[in-house]
Amino acid sequence: MPATDDALIPRDAARQVATALADTPVVMLNGPRQCGKTTLVRDFAVEGRRYISLDDETALTAARDDPAGFLRPLDRAILDEVQRAPELLRAIKLSVDQDRRPGRFLLTGSADLLTLPTVADSLAGRMEVVTLLPLS
Repeated sequence: MPATDDALIPRDAARQVATALADTPVVMLNGPRQCGKTTLVRDFAVEGRRYISLDDETALTAARDDPAGFLRPLDRAILDEVQRAPELLRAIKLSVDQDRRPGRFLLTGSADLLTLPTVADSLAGRMEVVTLLPLS
């Protein structure tokens, strides 16, 4: 059996995310399930950017119960699977309106989240979207 190379294939979307984080307060990495969103954003969990998965029930409950309180201690964060707590999006808007530094929030979620009118309206002008497609 041949040896396998565990190195990841570089994704163009990683460069796009890095560029967007440099000049936009909120960056959304969207795409279908299992296309590599979580793997890609984990590389950005450095330099004071905290990674939080909303697949974690404790984090999800906190985000749903008190979205503003959940975000308050976060200076810069990655919120993975944000479609699980759409309540967070309005709290992100308010937080970004108070502090428009670029790179504050890196979100991952499904493409379906972007079709919700409340998402498009609440983060208009505050968010750049990068789409990640599966490797083929």
